[in-house]
Amino acid sequence: MVRHIVLFKLKDKSEENINKTAEVLLSMKGKVPQIRGIEVGRDFLHSERSYDIGLTVTLDDAKALDDYQNDPYHCEVVKKHMHAVRESSVAIDYYID
Repeated sequence: MVRHIVLFKLKDKSEENINKTAEVLLSMKGKVPQIRGIEVGRDFLHSERSYDIGLTVTLDDAKALDDYQNDPYHCEVVKKHMHAVRESSVAIDYYID
């Protein structure tokens, strides 16, 4: 199994924008077939080093991660939205048992 985690700093840190972004991220459930599990979290500390929203996706393997990255819904809806609203992002992909 592979875990894919992305943290986003948003341009607009309003609760409305964070909630809309969380909805867009969670909309992948049932639409992106490679996803085995998905979680979205909103930061509550709001410290200088905090990111505003986090995405955790679980996939079967590295090929599934590649397929996920190129999935039409992920690319045309989710990435499009995230590129418009994010200030910056960081990611990590790793194997889990």
